[in-house]
Amino acid sequence: MTSIIVVFYKLEEAKNIRNVLVKYGFQVKTVCSTGAQVMAALEEMNDGIVVSGSKYLDMTAGELRYIMPQNFEMLLVASMQNLEDNMGNGVVGLPMPLKVHDLVETLGMMAQNMDRRRKKRRSVPKERNEEEIKIIEQAKKLLMERNGMSEEEAHRYIQKNSMDSGTGKVETAQMILALMEG
Repeated sequence: MTSIIVVFYKLEEAKNIRNVLVKYGFQVKTVCSTGAQVMAALEEMNDGIVVSGSKYLDMTAGELRYIMPQNFEMLLVASMQNLEDNMGNGVVGLPMPLKVHDLVETLGMMAQNMDRRRKKRRSVPKERNEEEIKIIEQAKKLLMERNGMSEEEAHRYIQKNSMDSGTGKVETAQMILALMEG
């Protein structure tokens, strides 16, 4: 589920937005009134959406978007003039006065897109360094020598045990080495 941070100049506005979002099933991590508070909250997250007014006590929405990590998106709730000034990469806008239906629908679409991108990032195979490759190869070699497996069988054995135990291939290979060598 996508985490949301709500930031507005007036903390009371941020709390009202949070209450609406929670009512509609969104997970709101925190409410803020400064960009610095948002940046501190973002450090604890991998990705998420910032629901924002156009300015805060210490900076503008445009300045915050500029320093936010790329894995985060911004839903800017502002006047038409402020929306035009701040629209750009990773910013979706909603004009004031805000309609609850528009907020919920737009945030729902943004969250779905973020979930899709998160799944896509996870499906990309992780690059292994030389040490990790060496550990997997040692475990395969040991399985081939001691259990008479082919390289393909040893590979599948490590892969299956990794999936069954919920651990990575490197960790599984390390466990095999520890059990069979120790």
